[in-house]
Amino acid sequence: MAKELPLRDALPESMTWNLQTIFASDEAWEDAFEELADRLESADFFAQSATTSGTDLYNALQYGLGVMRDLEKLYVYASMKSDQDTANAYYQGLSNRAEALAARVSAAIAFFDPAVLSLSEAELTAFFEAEPKLGAYKHYFESILTQQGHVLTPDQEALLAAAGDVFGASERTFGVLDNADIKFEAVANEDGELETLSNGVYSRLLESTDPEVRRNAFQTFYKSYVSLENTFASLIASHVKGHNFMAAVHNYDNAREAALAGNHVPEVVYDTLVAEVNEALPLLHRYVALRKQLLGLDELHSYDLYTPILGEPDFTIDYESAQAEALKALAPLGEDYLEVVNTAFDNRWIDVIENKGKRSGAYSGGSYDTNPFILLNWVDNLNNLSTLVHEMGHSVHSYLTRQNQPYHYGDYPIFLAEIASTTNENLLTDYLLKTVTDKKLRAYILNQYLDGVKGTVFRQTQFAEFEQWMHVTDAQGVPLTADVLDEAYGELNRRYYGPALTFDDEIAHEWERIPHFYYNFYVFQYSTGFAAATAMADKILTEGAPAVAAYKEYLKAGSSAFPIDVMKKAGLDMTKPDYLRDTFKVFEERLNEFEALVAELAAE
Repeated sequence: MAKELPLRDALPESMTWNLQTIFASDEAWEDAFEELADRLESADFFAQSATTSGTDLYNALQYGLGVMRDLEKLYVYASMKSDQDTANAYYQGLSNRAEALAARVSAAIAFFDPAVLSLSEAELTAFFEAEPKLGAYKHYFESILTQQGHVLTPDQEALLAAAGDVFGASERTFGVLDNADIKFEAVANEDGELETLSNGVYSRLLESTDPEVRRNAFQTFYKSYVSLENTFASLIASHVKGHNFMAAVHNYDNAREAALAGNHVPEVVYDTLVAEVNEALPLLHRYVALRKQLLGLDELHSYDLYTPILGEPDFTIDYESAQAEALKALAPLGEDYLEVVNTAFDNRWIDVIENKGKRSGAYSGGSYDTNPFILLNWVDNLNNLSTLVHEMGHSVHSYLTRQNQPYHYGDYPIFLAEIASTTNENLLTDYLLKTVTDKKLRAYILNQYLDGVKGTVFRQTQFAEFEQWMHVTDAQGVPLTADVLDEAYGELNRRYYGPALTFDDEIAHEWERIPHFYYNFYVFQYSTGFAAATAMADKILTEGAPAVAAYKEYLKAGSSAFPIDVMKKAGLDMTKPDYLRDTFKVFEERLNEFEALVAELAAE
């Protein structure tokens, strides 16, 4: 009889998160929900009075921040209750109601930024002088004022907002097409059984150790996309045109500048990333050539890039042992950091066990007034140890930010988010390489890191480069037809993966299936975050206490400064190439060790 997942109610309490620290009961949530809904009726009053005086501006600010703060707490409780058992209709209902309330809150407080931008510099200065309490929000207002010159009249902005559905149509249509409407054929798996392809099945079959299974999956999968290439070209072209149009009407020089302005990231960060990754491509070519050699293939194809080189390691670790290993791995960050980690372990911040209906995957989540909870679906393996350490990085980052910043600076932008989590992963990799003596396991750990750099720093930068090319090409008036897109993407793929990879015509169509191209210059942040984390971990391990102290300033900073300035204080200037060069130095060192180790294993 097949093993069944346990029901939620059957789990030991100690292995579940304690959401009663947010609301003691569902009734308390309902009371808070109604109270917040009632407060939204005051929005018009604050909207009308916000620009009357410094005190009125301050009161309007407090109103907006207050309703957002209370909304976040409601949202976290409802969404996490739903995630722990997605089959529970009551909590699904709470989550849906929280989302609907979020839309109402957003609409209610949308007046504030335009109100600030409507004030002249002299008026705003006078307000700050008249109301000293505004002084604590200086950077908050600076962030709003960066929109100056890029915000149109209220009527014009309302018109553009009303057209939001139109501008989002390409992305929504892509989602429907890619997730529901596209039809895939069936292919044989390793057991000879026919499986109908999907994005998930395709990814799994590319990890097969049987080259025929990989090849058939690849060719069959792309056949479906090729048959719709003109449709996908029309969607992405329309989407890019929308970005270019919105950038132009908001007085930005280009779409990338407009997108990056949202996180206050200068464009030089993007250009530096692309330039340095291109400079480091010979390292990727070396790794690709090594993969070809180790797989024993006469020709290495795109469908061979994801199959494990070394297989799964002979390594199991239960959750309790993983906690102990995590503490040892993170020891370079100091006792105060470990104290927070132990608090997470001891105070039920973590929902550990997979149960029937539980959301899959893992995440760290919460709000300013809650614990930074972690959702896991624990399996006794190395990947889950990495996941635990990764999510703990997010949670400690959130905890230290909230402990050290007021609410209005108590969060951090996406640009900074992955640095804390991936730094922890890098510290774990270093710890394992220093403590694991088994050659096969060491080789697996090294390979896991190298694959991480290949799949994140290199691959996501490839996407970032293509995304920029599409926007520039459209702005130049060149139609983004399927043929134009195929040719450019194919050439880019050849350049990135080098001569050891045999070119497959199908891979020129990969752009058709990448959802990140609809995210408006989002994808580059995976690369910058991973590289910054590698460089940061290296600094922590080589420089010791000064680097650790600087790193903790980043963890505590939240959004109290622009993200580039936060990282500068932590010792990384992401407008310059140094952090990327440090990353590729570590990559090369570990590639050297991996090459030597697999040679030793082959000789045994």
